[in-house]
Amino acid sequence: MTEILRPDQVRDRYGRLFCKGFFTIVDEKNGIAQVIERCIARGPPEWDAVNRKRAGGVVRDVRVDGHTLVMDTVIGEGELSFGPVTKDLGGQGLKSLIIEGDHVVTTWVGLAGASVGIGACIPQAPEVISTAYPDDFKIGGAHRAEVQVRSPKMVRVVIGADDTDTKEKGASWSLMMRLGQDCPVGRFLDHKIIQLNPLVPNKTTNCCSTAISFAVEERKVPELVDFAKEYLREHTYSDDTVMTVFKGLTIPPELEDFGWRSKSIIFTIDDALDAAAASGVEVHEVTGPKGTIGAVAAIGCFDMGLRSAGLPQDFE
Repeated sequence: MTEILRPDQVRDRYGRLFCKGFFTIVDEKNGIAQVIERCIARGPPEWDAVNRKRAGGVVRDVRVDGHTLVMDTVIGEGELSFGPVTKDLGGQGLKSLIIEGDHVVTTWVGLAGASVGIGACIPQAPEVISTAYPDDFKIGGAHRAEVQVRSPKMVRVVIGADDTDTKEKGASWSLMMRLGQDCPVGRFLDHKIIQLNPLVPNKTTNCCSTAISFAVEERKVPELVDFAKEYLREHTYSDDTVMTVFKGLTIPPELEDFGWRSKSIIFTIDDALDAAAASGVEVHEVTGPKGTIGAVAAIGCFDMGLRSAGLPQDFE
């Protein structure tokens, strides 16, 4: 018989553990998902990353950023293969990621000590709805454990902005960071400062735009967008602020190309609007149109890592 426990019930049974965040973000159009876990230390995410990538299943890529583990997966089921790892050494893998209505159900397998992570740690995360345990579940020791974790189905929303400051006051990167912290809708995930062409004549000082990302339930996306737009309208110093919005886990290649070329080419507003329309990016004129180019480019560069903050000559 399967036992269903809430996070507080798992905590009462096993004691308080270490998972501080668990987000299941899906991109159904492309058949992919992303699982993000936040821990209190770096060691567990690093060990989990190596073991989950080795095991395969539905995992396609794993990376660790500080205390946060990010897994790129497919939506569906996959075979686990622990390779040289045996139950005496431990191992961990993600067997499946399935969408059920507004929920995501992930099936995890843990061997030996790794069963603590998937059986007691992840299930305590505040975002988790419930965890299903089989009647033969045993944690730790030389045991194989399998659980199903149910969590909200979320989507990634990237919000770009440019032209929120003047030569006398303000900074777009700071305003967007405050927006992410103050937003009551969804979970603030990331913040990027996008270096653009410094030879552009109409700029403040550094010619940078900014973008931030959220994990949010799909039904709440309009609420998130409305909050962000009004927040920018209230706090901007510029008469030409523009906000852009993109939903999904994969930035289209043509949009990345526009973002990258914005670091060395002087585009027109129409060029940016064409790139946005071709890539599914919403453009919101908050106080005026001049920030359009930088706001579109900010989304195009969002997943470029260090390249987002630099210029082409920095990577030659």
